Amino acid sequence: MDAQTQLELEAAAFRRLRDHLAERTDVQNIDMMNLSGFCRNCLSRWYQEAANERGIEMSKDEGREAFYGMPFGEWRAKYQADATDAQKAAFEVSHKNAT
Repeated sequence: MDAQTQLELEAAAFRRLRDHLAERTDVQNIDMMNLSGFCRNCLSRWYQEAANERGIEMSKDEGREAFYGMPFGEWRAKYQADATDAQKAAFEVSHKNAT
């Protein structure tokens, strides 16, 4: 496989992941963090960092809006629930050795 095709396939997979996570509003970021160690916010930060590394000025909020498809505050108001005590406890356990 040539490098351009690989790049296009990776970009397509990223877009599909982004779109899938946009559709799965029932899946909370804390649950993703507890199970996989990353969430939508991580993905939006990685997107922002990639832009910045290439000399494209992009703020944290701009990166989140690019990933979420709307301002993060709007996403949070529509879809983000308060974390339960169980979710918070699971986060503490799953990230105990992460730092």
